[in-house]
Amino acid sequence: MNAPERLPLRAPLKPIPARPPLGLAKPPPAPPPRPLSMVDAKLGEHLVLMPGQLHFGRQAASMRTLLGSCVAITLWHPHKRLGGMCHFLLPSRVRTAGAALEGRFGDEAVELMVQSLGRHGTRPEDYVAHLYGGADTMPEGAKVKLNIGERNIEQGWSLIDKYGFQLDGVDVGDNVPRTVVLNCGSGEVEIRRTTRI
Repeated sequence: MNAPERLPLRAPLKPIPARPPLGLAKPPPAPPPRPLSMVDAKLGEHLVLMPGQLHFGRQAASMRTLLGSCVAITLWHPHKRLGGMCHFLLPSRVRTAGAALEGRFGDEAVELMVQSLGRHGTRPEDYVAHLYGGADTMPEGAKVKLNIGERNIEQGWSLIDKYGFQLDGVDVGDNVPRTVVLNCGSGEVEIRRTTRI
C-alpha cells in the first residue's frame, strides 16, 4: 500500500483588521502645536511679555512690555473684549518651508495674532490697534547704524495696513525706551517714556 500523498503547507492566514462601524466619523485631527512665543494667561493675571513673546485672549487682566528698538502692536476688540499684544525684535526673516512661526519677527508675530483672532470668530478690521517702540538704540557717532528701530516701525505700519486694523495710537522712534501696558478690561493703553538710552 502506498503512503498517502502529502499536501503542500499553506502559510497561516493573517487576521483581518477590524473595520470601524459604519456611520462613525474619524476623530478630528489634533490642533497644531502651540508656538513657543505664545504666552498663556490665567484669569486675572498681569502678564509681562518678554522680547519675542505675544498673547491674545480675554483671560489676562493686563499685558505689559518694555521696548527699546523693538516694536509692540496691541489689538483690542471693543465689543467682544478680546485683546492681544506682540513684542517683536526684527521685521522679518527668510523662513524655511515648514518652519514654525516665531514671535521674534514682526510679520510672523502678527500672523500668529491674526490666526488667534480668527479662532475667536473675529476679523482684523474689528480691532483697534496701537503701535509703539522702534527707538534708535545706537549711540551718537556709531560707525555702523543698523536702523533696526526704524525698520521695525516700517514693518509695524505695513502690517497694520495689510490686515486692516483700525490704528488708534502711535508713539514710535526717538531714542527713549517705553513701557507699554494694555488694560484688558477697558482696552486702554498706557505708554510711559523713560530716560534716554
